[in-house]
Amino acid sequence: MVERLAEARSELFNLRFQHVTGQLDNHARLSQVRREVARLATLLREREIAAAEALAAAQDQERNARG
Repeated sequence: MVERLAEARSELFNLRFQHVTGQLDNHARLSQVRREVARLATLLREREIAAAEALAAAQDQERNARG
């Protein structure tokens, strides 16, 4: 998923460059890729938060078991 995000960001960069130089044919693709970047970044962040919560819960259980 990280690779796909990097690819989408690269594509977005290229589309923006084409837009500025007047070479962009499909203007809707710019919006699509921008949304895709946001969607992928959101999913990665959600996974990061879930992993942090799981780690915190496991640490709490260890503390309670010792205690």
